Amino acid sequence: MADETAFNTPGGFHKGSGESHARQGLSGSMGRPIRVTFLGAGSSFTPRLLNDLLHIPGSRGGTVALVDIEGRRLKAMHEVIGRMIRSRADGLWTVEASTDRRAVLPGTDYLVNCIEVSGLSCVELDYDIPARYGIDQCIGDTVGPGGLFKGLRTIPVWLDVLRDVEELCPEALVLNYTNPMGMMCVAAQRTSSVRVVGLCHSVQQTSDLLARRAGVPPQEMEWECAGINHLAWFTRLRHRGIDLYPRLMNKAVGDLHGNPGDPDDAADLVRKDIMIHFGAFVTESSGHFSEYLPYYRKRKDLVARYCRSGYDGESRFYADQWPGWRAAADREREEMLAGQRPLSWPRSWEYASWIIEAIEKHQPFAIHANVPNSTGESTSLIGNLPADGCVEVRCLVDGSGIRPVRYGLLPGHLAALCDWNMRMITTGAIAAIERSKESAVHALLLDPLCSAVLSPGEIRSMTLEMFEAEGEFLPAYR
Repeated sequence: MADETAFNTPGGFHKGSGESHARQGLSGSMGRPIRVTFLGAGSSFTPRLLNDLLHIPGSRGGTVALVDIEGRRLKAMHEVIGRMIRSRADGLWTVEASTDRRAVLPGTDYLVNCIEVSGLSCVELDYDIPARYGIDQCIGDTVGPGGLFKGLRTIPVWLDVLRDVEELCPEALVLNYTNPMGMMCVAAQRTSSVRVVGLCHSVQQTSDLLARRAGVPPQEMEWECAGINHLAWFTRLRHRGIDLYPRLMNKAVGDLHGNPGDPDDAADLVRKDIMIHFGAFVTESSGHFSEYLPYYRKRKDLVARYCRSGYDGESRFYADQWPGWRAAADREREEMLAGQRPLSWPRSWEYASWIIEAIEKHQPFAIHANVPNSTGESTSLIGNLPADGCVEVRCLVDGSGIRPVRYGLLPGHLAALCDWNMRMITTGAIAAIERSKESAVHALLLDPLCSAVLSPGEIRSMTLEMFEAEGEFLPAYR
């Protein structure tokens, strides 16, 4: 754990996101070429993250290794990344590709994990079976029935990956982008010695969103944020010493009563309503966030009142859109290869390249990341959340690695919602580690939305029906 008072970060409290630094990067030069391996390289994340890597100033370059089990998508990505590298004409980077991760893991310094187990095969099942039981999901890939079963499919493969890392590149830092983030990180911390950090972009996106809503420059807004992935709370929002929450509360009341001050920002109603009643804003979009709660998706009239299209709460949104998103990503690669799309664009605020740059240059940078709540010291990062769980907190990055900053105590009512979901997430991770159907049932018995809608017997029936339908991708569960 870190003491941030001795750390050279952008402001005493976190100010703005990586976006405010994205044009210049950090000072200094990287001292060596590095090897960065991308697992699930066919993911739509890969070009963005690789572009960020190529834009690190003072880089010594190195090797990018791409791994994907789908040969067609891997071949296309290999060609795209090769052209991206050659378009820079600095000769610093080379790229290789393989469908066998063990062939490219040796020597890896950083591993970026974006794997997707089962592809499109279970997306509709994850939604449609729970829907028949009355469980309405918007995204369904981190909590609830959809999130649990994505974890049950993914975590056994993830643990195989970590065992390979332990054997072939034990010093590598693993940057995980795959959902369900909380379950993935808990499974890693319970079974592996590998250094793993879970990365999401909801903190950066939401801090900039709140600055825009409050009408202040993002780089001038002072804020603190802590909780769990997709359920982290902005407990402090200030600009030049003035609390921004009264301004945001007034706007939210107008939006919820049909009198928006800004018609272009009148939705996002679940987060605004929670802010009014719980006193703080949360990091994830209204649709996804609503799945972590017992309040908004248990009746059709509540869905109609608080949920809107797309990420603002649309029923079945992920199941309906994911096949199209995947096809669109494939088309974008074809267009890049055909010269119809650019091969370079400004560096983003995604954390991966900033972590690599800060470590390799021994320069300080602050992020929010998913890490174990306790590392064995007497005090947890968030003292009123379970010590054996995964939390999302401010972390300081430099040449010594990633050092979480102890937050302290969340306000009790905010901690309670996080705690409720952490119990489900940890039980889901145990179900995947032990391949236990009974623990999977227990996880959904603890899920806030499922417990608001269904009896224990109905939850058990739904869970077992999902195991039967998705059995091809759930080997050895008993």
